[in-house]
Amino acid sequence: MSLWQSIQRILGLQVIHLDKSTLYELQNLAEQENRPKEAVAAELLTFALVQRGAAETKLRLWQELSPREREVTALLCLYYTNSQIAHRLAISTPTVKTHVRNVLRKFGLSRRSDLRLVLAEWDFSAWDT
Repeated sequence: MSLWQSIQRILGLQVIHLDKSTLYELQNLAEQENRPKEAVAAELLTFALVQRGAAETKLRLWQELSPREREVTALLCLYYTNSQIAHRLAISTPTVKTHVRNVLRKFGLSRRSDLRLVLAEWDFSAWDT
């Protein structure tokens, strides 16, 4: 271990090594924004960590849903109506409404459209068969 690496370790500093293509893209972005590449890298890393945290939260909330709530959520995200969901799952429309209300509450949302936005990048096509 070099002296510099020892100093970094003692101070709790961490060096992140990037491959050449990533470093090149980082330098280009920094030049385009007329900012130091370290500042751009820190901002990108922060953004990535926030995104990952949000993804983990969505997954945790999904896992807290009952199997039936997951089915209803998937069909809701596929733009099925309450009556279509009820018919598909052989349950009543009021039961679908109850499941939707419970899912929205668990996700901290008030509208179906908000839930669709939150889960927009998820693939629910397996439920559409």
